[in-house]
Amino acid sequence: MNNLINLKNISKSFYNNKKISVLKKINYSFTKGKIYSLVGPSGSGKSTLLNILSMIDRPTSGSLSISNKVVNFSETIDNDKIRSEKIGIIYQQNNLLTDFTALENVYMAHLSLTNNKKEAKHKAKIILKKMGLKSREDHYPSELSGGEMQRIAIARALIKNAPILVMDEATSSVDTVTEQEIQRGLSELLQGRISLVIAHRLSTIRQADRILVLEHGEIIESGDHAALMAQRGRYYFLYSQQHLDEFSREQSNWSHEETINP
Repeated sequence: MNNLINLKNISKSFYNNKKISVLKKINYSFTKGKIYSLVGPSGSGKSTLLNILSMIDRPTSGSLSISNKVVNFSETIDNDKIRSEKIGIIYQQNNLLTDFTALENVYMAHLSLTNNKKEAKHKAKIILKKMGLKSREDHYPSELSGGEMQRIAIARALIKNAPILVMDEATSSVDTVTEQEIQRGLSELLQGRISLVIAHRLSTIRQADRILVLEHGEIIESGDHAALMAQRGRYYFLYSQQHLDEFSREQSNWSHEETINP
């Protein structure tokens, strides 16, 4: 069976004078080798769902299974081990160690699994090369661009060879061109894993195998980009609105430049 992650009746509620339901009985299975993207308006529950999938947060009810084993959210030590071995997480903030080079930042992540420094360095060099950073491996974070630092953060998550990769707005702090470069570098490295992605720019998740659209704590649509656009439902509206907003900004910038440089 290729289903590496299974969600069964996952619900999450908070209490602030009254009950607030963030997730409502989510059922879904995630298959090895596929890229999944969670999209939806602010407050839809996508970040909460991603945190539960990452074992950072626990559901109010329901179960999460990884590799056919139900996660017991009360077993902190066991869960830390599962998270360390099976899940690589990349956030918007790269959190690189400023006193260490790019190579050191990456291979030290592997040392948490093995004490073989030579092997860790070798693997780090391979991943940095695939991410287009071979010439930057001896540079410190202060000597790198924002896009380069984020690629190092991604390499650091990948070196563990975890079967599950979680990317929470991992490329939202870089420009569109840099984001596209990162996506190209990731294409080979993501093979054979489950990738769970939240992205601000919907244009960057067009190649996802499955896009899950959340609203009011429920998955209301699911499919690839082409299928969801053809449905002309919620995803179609979100994508079209964002595309229109980006076009308007480009037009505004062009008009501004024309005014300054007639």
